[in-house]
Amino acid sequence: MSYGQGGPQSQWDPWKPHSQQPWSSGGDDGSPDWAALAEASETRNKRRKLLFIGGGALATIGIGTAVAMAVVSANSGNHASGNPTSLPASASLPGNSASAPSFAPTSAPPPLDPKDFISDVKKDTAPLSPGTLFPGTQLTMGETVYKKGPTADTKNCGSVAGGTLPKVLGANGCTRMIRATYTNGGIAVTVGVAVFDNEAQAAKAKAQTDDHSIVRSLFGKGVKPFCDGGFCRSTRNAYGRYGYFTITGFLNGKSVTDKDTKAFAVGDDLAEFTFRQIRRRGEAQASAAAQ
Repeated sequence: MSYGQGGPQSQWDPWKPHSQQPWSSGGDDGSPDWAALAEASETRNKRRKLLFIGGGALATIGIGTAVAMAVVSANSGNHASGNPTSLPASASLPGNSASAPSFAPTSAPPPLDPKDFISDVKKDTAPLSPGTLFPGTQLTMGETVYKKGPTADTKNCGSVAGGTLPKVLGANGCTRMIRATYTNGGIAVTVGVAVFDNEAQAAKAKAQTDDHSIVRSLFGKGVKPFCDGGFCRSTRNAYGRYGYFTITGFLNGKSVTDKDTKAFAVGDDLAEFTFRQIRRRGEAQASAAAQ
């Protein structure tokens, strides 16, 4: 005998209210349909598993969302409070009051004094000759051009000096006398540079000279004799370990008087030129030593 026959039967849905159960259908013998019950039980179990799986997934999503919201909320709270906890303590931050690094004071060495190099024979070691003191064939002072004549160099200082100068040079240790003659028109001037070992000797020799302390004129090489009979104008000075003297006269033998301003100017020009040459000698040696 089969169960459930005798007309269309409504299916039993255990999850649907008032659905007809298999054993309560009309026209049967009241015995339960065990196959239908087993099938319904299996259907219920499958639906429970699906519900559990779906509920677990929803719960996981809900937990993840809650955590994310909590993180966002926490970060938002820190920024809103203006008190970020990730920054280092204020004591470790550099402040505006930090002092600049200090360095030990330095100073450049003082420049070398050129005069030191021409005041002592031990330092004054540059080549010395008529050509180094009086280079070229002429010189120009201002607008005046002077032609260079003969030059001379001797270790016997007194032999080329006159009046009271030979004694002064000998007494103070003159080791060398270098001379050169220049001309301009009818006027000639001889410059004599006396060389001493040190500045003290040169200064003492200059202090002991007088108006009769003269260097002898140097002629030849196209320059006629001068200052060998008439009056001539002389100068004397010293710088470093050098004494320098001039004698100026007319090539025609005329005596120089106080009215002959041009003769005076020629003598002054050559004295100034000689001083500059001695000073340049010191400057060149000081510059070389500073390199």
